[in-house]
Amino acid sequence: MRAAGRARDELRPLRLELGWAKHAEGSCLIGCGDTQILCTASVEAQPPRFLRGQGRGWVTAEYGMLPRATSERTRREARQGQQSGRTQEIQRLIGRALRAVTDGAALGERQIVLDCDVLQADGGTRTAAITGAWLALWQCCRHLQAKGACAEFPLRDQVAAVSVGLCRGTALLDLDYGEDKNADVDANFVWTGSGALVEVQASAEREAFSEAQWQALWQLARQGAANLVQQQKAAVDKFTAAQAKP
Repeated sequence: MRAAGRARDELRPLRLELGWAKHAEGSCLIGCGDTQILCTASVEAQPPRFLRGQGRGWVTAEYGMLPRATSERTRREARQGQQSGRTQEIQRLIGRALRAVTDGAALGERQIVLDCDVLQADGGTRTAAITGAWLALWQCCRHLQAKGACAEFPLRDQVAAVSVGLCRGTALLDLDYGEDKNADVDANFVWTGSGALVEVQASAEREAFSEAQWQALWQLARQGAANLVQQQKAAVDKFTAAQAKP
């Protein structure tokens, strides 16, 4: 039995709060079960050096975990003088996922930085960060268009991510920490709103897995991502309606 009696193909309760941070051009507080992440989007006036003068923009991400996001305190990476390999891997994944649905030419010569700060971790932080960061990016792009900085809306599609895994031979959707720690196989899928695949990360932790098991994980991930996309749309509609009120 999963925590809270969740079915094997059921997402954890999802909370999406757009516009959570007062000063950021875009923000979203996302909660997936007990995992909570604050995603903020900030506009920088110039793109990275390698893109300057090309009429294109760039989207990048930074990821971090607060010291007491987990059961025991972890030292801040700034105190250690360098980021861990895990942190670098995750923030590159977030950046790639968001760039896959962003029109750099429509964005113009500027950079948007997504900061994804884990307030509380209970598994699936990288996938939740992608799902929440897209909403922060959406609000940021809306802000730029409202100011007249972008003639066209820079986002071509949505993007959302979800974890799946095999635990004792059973395919499970949206793993919490206890499930992820004990999984025989775990995988992360990043999908666009239109159903295209952006990236897959999958590995066998204990035993190799079959093609049939892989297909079961694939189907669960696609179903979960489609659900997340619908909840993103609902959050956007709710925020837009609230902004329209006099």
